[in-house]
Amino acid sequence: MTNTTKKKQTFEQALNELETIVEKLEASELSLDKSLDQFEKGMNLAKHCEEELNKAAGRVETVVDGNSK
Repeated sequence: MTNTTKKKQTFEQALNELETIVEKLEASELSLDKSLDQFEKGMNLAKHCEEELNKAAGRVETVVDGNSK
């Protein structure tokens, strides 16, 4: 995991950074090595976002389950 995600980025920060990486990759202006570096960073950010979404889903489920009793 990158230093950026180790600093406990919020979901929104990670998503914004991921969007920036996608824009860079879509522009096709990076060298192959830089593209691979950005891809790897993007995959780490995507994993972080997925983990945060799973946590949020768990919290929602807990609230819903608590209210249905």
